[in-house]
Amino acid sequence: MKLESAEFTFEAQERNLRRIPDMIALLMGAAGIVVALNHILGLRIMGIVLVENVFLYLEMVLFLSITFLLYPARKTVSGGVPWYDWLLFALCVGTCGYLALNGENIVDLGWVYRAPVMATVASGLLCLLALEAVRRVGGSVILAVCAVFAVYPMVAHVMPGFLWAPHLDIGTVLREHALGADSILGQPIRVVMTVLMGFLIFGAALIVTGGGRFFMDIAMALLGRTRGGTAKVAIMSSALFGSLSGSVLSNIVTTGRLTIPAMRKAGYPPTYAAAVEACASTGGTLMPPVMGAVAFIMADFLRVSYADVAVAALVPSLLFYLALVLQVDMFAARKKLVVPALDDLPNVWEVLGRGWHHLGGLVLLTYLLIGMRLETYAPYYATAFVVGVSLLRRQIGLHDLLKLVRESIRTIVNIFAILAGIGMVIGALTFTGVGAAFSRELILFGGQNTLLLLGFGAITSFILGMGMTITACYLLLATILPSALVQQGLDPMAVHLFILYWGMLSFITPPVALGAMAAASVAGTETMPVGFKSMRIGAILFVLPFMFALNPELILHGDPMDCVLAIVSACISVVLVSQGLEGWAYRVGPIGIVPRALFLLAGGMLLNPGALTDSVGAVAGAAGFATALFSRARAEKPKPVAEA
Repeated sequence: MKLESAEFTFEAQERNLRRIPDMIALLMGAAGIVVALNHILGLRIMGIVLVENVFLYLEMVLFLSITFLLYPARKTVSGGVPWYDWLLFALCVGTCGYLALNGENIVDLGWVYRAPVMATVASGLLCLLALEAVRRVGGSVILAVCAVFAVYPMVAHVMPGFLWAPHLDIGTVLREHALGADSILGQPIRVVMTVLMGFLIFGAALIVTGGGRFFMDIAMALLGRTRGGTAKVAIMSSALFGSLSGSVLSNIVTTGRLTIPAMRKAGYPPTYAAAVEACASTGGTLMPPVMGAVAFIMADFLRVSYADVAVAALVPSLLFYLALVLQVDMFAARKKLVVPALDDLPNVWEVLGRGWHHLGGLVLLTYLLIGMRLETYAPYYATAFVVGVSLLRRQIGLHDLLKLVRESIRTIVNIFAILAGIGMVIGALTFTGVGAAFSRELILFGGQNTLLLLGFGAITSFILGMGMTITACYLLLATILPSALVQQGLDPMAVHLFILYWGMLSFITPPVALGAMAAASVAGTETMPVGFKSMRIGAILFVLPFMFALNPELILHGDPMDCVLAIVSACISVVLVSQGLEGWAYRVGPIGIVPRALFLLAGGMLLNPGALTDSVGAVAGAAGFATALFSRARAEKPKPVAEA
């Protein structure tokens, strides 16, 4: 895949982006990456060792400021960068530069509590700049959330009940946000700049070097000649590419522009093809080894290694993809779709010969993450391997490297701006104490009813996910919700994964359904039908979080034998539910409404292992097969010929 594909990807993902001069992208991006590597790897370039807040302020100089050049003030604005955006760019550079120069004074002299007037003014400017940046990148909904929480500490003293907190004046609030360690410079930004940056660069490198096309070709070579092969190719390639890129939208427009037309050619309706791609790409960000930004922030919240998060997320993600594969296979069987001719499929050895280094990068990344537990260094080694081999094989050139830097900085700027704003939300909840108070109230509200608390968490995650990015949604909920659920005896890892899964559902669920919207655009069809079809195809995604929250064996937390039994039960459940959804059963064929209802009941019972539910599930499943076979036998029974 050449540059045109990579350019298409990012332009399709963020259509309101302005193009900025390559020199600015190159200089700012290279400087930001060098500063990060020096700090992360302890390179001590020119003997420089930075205090953490100085390092973060410098990265704001290099990345946050670019927001005002890259994202226009209004989507309708086109053309070059206007004077007021250059002014905001300069103001951001100057403000963050001033704070970087005084980073040690901020810590040593306690400027959060008492600071010079200039430092307080700079704090106010940084807060305003962060809010404007989050508006340009994330939109008005997330701006409203961030702005309300940013000023909340100033009015908390007049709020009722658990929302009350001691009064803080405007100067103190501004300094807490801009100079403290729990707000703009809090956990989200620290994780991005110390761990996640390398993975963002790795995702951009995959796109520029043709990783998307490679994963699609390898999936086509392996699965293309099976029943429903084109849809299975879409699922496998989106799972592989999405797992490494960590982005739903770039996954859809990178692999979807190839897989959706292929599915349509094989006989899948446009709406169904787009829905399959939307679901598969959404699931890619839940699939190890990379998953996305949230996985690394989750690891930091839980104080565990990223490898622990990846291992826990493996089985639920595989169950989701099992459901997708089964449904497209059953759909193809029910509709009697044709299998592509062998001449139309790529040869697996030719594909591996052309792009083995992408697969090698995946293996290397997985080994370093899971085997060596080198979360910080792994993406840089994997990026160097993929880009280095591509250069040696002359698959990319200097222009591609410039493209890689420019697209890397776009990706980093996007998440940097969002997290700077959402950091103010977390900061306000932290230094007012309202976050902890909310957890206490939630426990009182739900009592000992774990399902009620989970339902509340699911609804809240889904609603916030409709108007916010998944990272912002997770960060907000992870501050207030897990404590209450963990106190009910739920596994902490399962609780955090529960929040992540329900936040991701907004990508395939109307009315927003950004993933369905992107897939519908590629397929040339309407968004809402794709959204509703995505909900049906991805229905298992609605119940999986409850499954592993109530049964931590599904995230491999528990006795090994219990984990095996839980996984087997879940797999059987997925098969039964898929048969009920698609109206087709293995060894039977098309089935009617009664067997479908029985299969759905059986699958639902097996989702929650237990003596009673397993018994009901077994009886319902057996009854489903019996009624399906009886109906087929009646349909096949020859009718008597009337005598003349």
